[in-house]
Amino acid sequence: MKVQINDNQTFIDWCLKTKYASHGESTSSEIFARVASGLGDSAEEESRFRDAMEAGFIPGGRIMSSAGTSRQTTLINCFVQPVADTVSGYDDNGYPGIFVALQESAETMRRGGGVGYDFSPIRPSGARVKGTDSRASGPVSYMVVFDRMCQTVESAGARRGAQMGILRIDHPDIEEFINAKVVPSLASMGLNASQQESLASVMSENAGFAYSFRNAFARLSNFNLSVTVTDDFMKALESGDEFDLVHQAEPGHGHLGTKIVDGKTVYIYRRVNARSLWDLIMRNNYEFAEPGVIFIDRVNKLNNLRYAEQIHASNPCGEQMLPAYGCCDLGSPDLGRFVKNPYSDHASFDMEGLDQVVRTGVEILDRVLDKTHWPLPAQATEAMNKRRIGMGFTGLADTLAMMGLRYGSPEAADFAAKISERICHAAYRASVELAKRLGPFPFFNADEYLAEGTFASTLPEDLRSDIRMYGIRNSHLLSIAPTGTISMAFGGNASSGIEPIFDHEYVRNYIDLDGVKKPALMHSRVQAGLRELGNEPDVQGVHATSAQLCVDDHLRMMGAVAPFIDSAISKTINVPQSYSFEDFSEVYLKAYRLGLKGITTYRPNANLNAVLVSTKPQEETQQTPVPVDEPSRQVAMQPIAPSVSEALSRSRPKTPKGVDGRCYQIKHAAGDFAVMVTHSDDEKAPLDVYVASAEQPRGIAAVAMVLSLDLRAMDPGWTTMKLDSLSRTKGDDAFDLVHPATGDQVRAPSLVAGFTMVVRQRLQELGVLEPTVPSPMMDSLFSSKEPKAGPEGGKSWHVDICNPSTGDDFVMFVKEQLMPDGSRRPFSVWLVGEIPSVLVGLTKLLSIDMRVSDPQWVIKKLRKLVGFGENRGDFFAVVPGEKRQKNYPSTVAYLAAVLLHRYESLGLIASEDLAQQTQKTGAGKLCPSCKTPSLHKRDGCEVCDACGHTGSCG
Repeated sequence: MKVQINDNQTFIDWCLKTKYASHGESTSSEIFARVASGLGDSAEEESRFRDAMEAGFIPGGRIMSSAGTSRQTTLINCFVQPVADTVSGYDDNGYPGIFVALQESAETMRRGGGVGYDFSPIRPSGARVKGTDSRASGPVSYMVVFDRMCQTVESAGARRGAQMGILRIDHPDIEEFINAKVVPSLASMGLNASQQESLASVMSENAGFAYSFRNAFARLSNFNLSVTVTDDFMKALESGDEFDLVHQAEPGHGHLGTKIVDGKTVYIYRRVNARSLWDLIMRNNYEFAEPGVIFIDRVNKLNNLRYAEQIHASNPCGEQMLPAYGCCDLGSPDLGRFVKNPYSDHASFDMEGLDQVVRTGVEILDRVLDKTHWPLPAQATEAMNKRRIGMGFTGLADTLAMMGLRYGSPEAADFAAKISERICHAAYRASVELAKRLGPFPFFNADEYLAEGTFASTLPEDLRSDIRMYGIRNSHLLSIAPTGTISMAFGGNASSGIEPIFDHEYVRNYIDLDGVKKPALMHSRVQAGLRELGNEPDVQGVHATSAQLCVDDHLRMMGAVAPFIDSAISKTINVPQSYSFEDFSEVYLKAYRLGLKGITTYRPNANLNAVLVSTKPQEETQQTPVPVDEPSRQVAMQPIAPSVSEALSRSRPKTPKGVDGRCYQIKHAAGDFAVMVTHSDDEKAPLDVYVASAEQPRGIAAVAMVLSLDLRAMDPGWTTMKLDSLSRTKGDDAFDLVHPATGDQVRAPSLVAGFTMVVRQRLQELGVLEPTVPSPMMDSLFSSKEPKAGPEGGKSWHVDICNPSTGDDFVMFVKEQLMPDGSRRPFSVWLVGEIPSVLVGLTKLLSIDMRVSDPQWVIKKLRKLVGFGENRGDFFAVVPGEKRQKNYPSTVAYLAAVLLHRYESLGLIASEDLAQQTQKTGAGKLCPSCKTPSLHKRDGCEVCDACGHTGSCG
C-alpha cells in the first residue's frame, strides 16, 4: 500500500495505523479500548486502564500492538538471553550452550522481542577445547552467527529484531570485540591510492552506498555493542596501571598465572595497559559511536535483588539491566499532557494528575506479566519470580519547553529531578498497594531488599516501612526507555523519553509494509503548539534542539534523573564533530563520576549515517551558552550528487504527441491570466509551469520559467522548498482567489503567493511533492539559509537598473560570501526601489539557486532569463562590462545579464567551461550576453539562439 505523506498529522496517523492499530482500528481511543479489554479482568478495571491511557499513560509498543488481539506474540519489548561456554546442551548452571541459545533467541525475536546477550562466558580464541583437542575460535566468531540469524528472522509486526552484544572489559578477546564493527581501511583491501580516492569520493557523494558499504564489511552490523567495565578497571585506568585479561577456560599456549575473580579461579591470559585499552574504546566511539560502556559493578551494587541475582547484560537499548531471561515490561506517561497553560507565564505542572496515571500504569504493567505470551518458559519463570516492570516517561523536552525551561539548564535539571522523584515514589507506593491485594513477588526478602546500598534503601522512610510490613509486588519499577514511535503515534510527535528535541522540522525515514524506504517531513510537538499560538520556536533560548546543546547539558539531565531510576536510562549524549578526542574521552569519565550506570555517545562524522535527517544542515553543537541573537550561519562546500549534474544538462523532453495539463484562471488587478501545469502521459511527471494571456502581470512568467527548470530536477524536497519560499512572499498586490482544492475564496498575501497556491495544488494532485531522502538538490546547498554576517559586516555588490518603458527604477543588491576554498560566491539577491512585487518572488528563487555549490545551476537559470521578453517591456541599456548599449527584451532579461556578468567577474564562468560547451555543441560563437556558444549569422546579423541577442550586422 502506497501512503501519500502530505503533512505532519498524516504521518502520525500512518504510524498509528500501521504499527499499532488492529482489525480496522483508526484512532488511539480504539486502540486504548482494545488494550484495556485485553488486560482488564473486569469492567471496572477495563474502564480504569482505558482512562489512564486517555489521560497520558502509554504502554510499550509491544503492548499497544498486541494486547487484546489473537496474535501469539509477546507483550514484552526485550529480553536477556544467557549463552554458556558450550556449543550444545547446557552448562552446570543450567544455561544453554551457544546453538541452544541461538534457537531460543530466534524464537524470542520471532515472537516480537529484542534480545541482549553477555558473550563473556564463551572462551577466548586460542583457548584449549579438551573434548575435541582443538582451539576455540572466540566469542566474536559466534556472534557473527547470531548476527546472521537476526538478519534472517523477522520478528512480529514486520520489524527486524534488535540485539545487544556485551563483553566484559577483562575478556581476553576484548580488543577484537571493540573493533568488530570497524570498517577495514581501503588500503588493507588492496586498493592503490587512486582507487582509494575514487571509492572514497563515491561514498562521500552517496550516503546510501556508504551505509551499505560499511554494513557489508562490519562483522556485526545487526548488533548494538557495549563493554561492561568493572571498578577494578577504572581504578587501573586512574592509576595508570596494567590490567589483567582473564578467563576460566585454560589457554591453549601458556598463561601468566591464576587469580580469583568474583569467587572463581581464572587464568591470566595477558596484561594490557588500562589507558591503551580505554583509548581503543574511546577511539571507536569517537569514529563509529560504538561500543557503549556499562559500569557493571555499579549496576550490581545498587540492584534491589543483589541477593538473588547477578546482572551481566542489558536489553538492546540499555534502559533495563537484566539477569538471565529477564524482560522489559515498559510504559511511559506523556509528561506534556500534564502541563497547564503551556508556553505562558502561568504554565504549571499537574503533579497530582501524574501520580494517578503512574499508579494505574503500574497496575497495567503488572497485569501484562500475567497476560502476555512468553516465547520461552524460562522467561515466564524469571518474570513471575521477580515481576520486574519499567515505568519511565516521555515528552520531557516538550514539557520543559512548555514550562519555559531550557533543556540542560540547572533549572530544567531540578524540574526533571522533581518529576522523576514523584514518579519513583508514586510507582513504589502503587506496587506496595498491589502487594497488599495480590502478595509480594516470590523472591522478596525484606531485610535483603532494603539492605544498605540497594536502590530501595534510598526511598523515604515511610515507604520503606510499608515495604517491610506489606512487601512489594514488583522488584524493580523504573526505567527510562526510548519511546520513538509510541511518542509519535500517541503523543503527536512528542520528544522521546529523556532526549532533547532533535529538531523542530526534520525528515523522518520509515519502512513501509512493502519494505520500501520512505521519508516524511515532520514538525515537533513544540513547534506545532507554538504555531497554534502564532509563534515560532526560539531555538537559541528555551526551545533549543539537540544541535544547540553542549555535552554538559546532556550529562546534567541524566545526572539529575538517575538517582530516582532503579534500573537504567537509555540516552544518547550528542557530541559535536569538532570535539577533540581528549575532551570526548573525558565525557565518559564524567559519566562515571556522576554515578551513571552507562553511557552512549553520538558524534556525527563521515563514518555514520543518521536515522533522522534534518531538513537543514546541523549546526555545530555549542560548547558555551548560546547567546539569544542568532549566530552566524556557517557555509561548507557540498559534493554535487550525480543527479544534480544530470539536472543541469536536462532539457525539456520532446513531446511530439502533445502533453496533458491542467489550466487555472486567475483574476488580478494587474491583469487576468491562465496558469498551466503540464505533465507526461505515462509517469505523471511535471514538465512545465507557464502562464498565458496578453494581460498577464509583468514578471510572473519568469517565476513560472524558473519553477519549470526546478521541476526537471525531479527532487520533491527542492521543489517544496521553492514553493514554500514563494508562499511567504508579501506585497502590495494581495488579492482574493478561489482555492483550486476547496472552491472557497481565500486571501493571498501577494500575486506570487496566489500563483504558488495554484501550482502547489496541482503538483500535490500529481503526487510529486512527497519528500524523498536524500534530497540531492538540498544536500548540494553550501548553506540551507542565507549566511549571516557578524558585527564586522559582510560584502555586497550593487548596481542601478532603470527601465523607462515600464517605470522600473531600482537598485539590485547581491550579497557575497568568502568560501572555504578562497573563492567569492553570490548567495542572495534583492531589489530596492520601484519594481513590481512579482520580482521579489523571482529573486527569492534565484537566491536559493545561488547557494547550490555548483554555480552552473544558477548560471543555467540566468542564461534562460536573458532571453525573457515582455510586451512593451524592452529597453536600451549599457551592456555589462562594455561601453555600448543594446536593446534588452525586459527588465528581467537585463537583471539576468547583469548577474551573469558578475559571475564572470568573479571567475565562476570559466573559460574552459565555455570552450567545452563550444566543442560539445559546435553551435556557434560565444554570445557576449548569455555566455553560451549560440551566436549565429541570420539574415546578415549575428543572432543568439539562446537569448535573442543581436550583434553586428552586414
